[in-house]
Amino acid sequence: MQTKVLMAIQIIAGVMLLVFGFNKFFHFIDMAMPAAGMGAFMSAIIATGYLFKVVALVEIAAGLAFILNRYVALMAVVLMPVMVNAFLAHAFLDPSGIGGALLLTLLTIVIMIGHKDRYRAILES
Repeated sequence: MQTKVLMAIQIIAGVMLLVFGFNKFFHFIDMAMPAAGMGAFMSAIIATGYLFKVVALVEIAAGLAFILNRYVALMAVVLMPVMVNAFLAHAFLDPSGIGGALLLTLLTIVIMIGHKDRYRAILES
């Protein structure tokens, strides 16, 4: 994949991740009331006292890594379970809010494909 295109994708994903991650701490984006199932799911995650913050920190760290083009392959692997969970939670509990999760999941997959050479050693056996 062309370097400039991949870097543009990383920056777009990085900005989105920073916005979503920081919003979990500072609540600067008004969020629509989620469907009942998603509301219960989010309440449970927040009630743990740590999980929502960990997700936010992973998003912020991945966003910075993508923008700064440092440790991108590693952070894409760390981010992927968060993105798959966000996508599936929306798919099953609140399909109307799936847009951001779907886009970020797809961008993360594209970023991983763009850095596939970095995964070669761990996939050999």
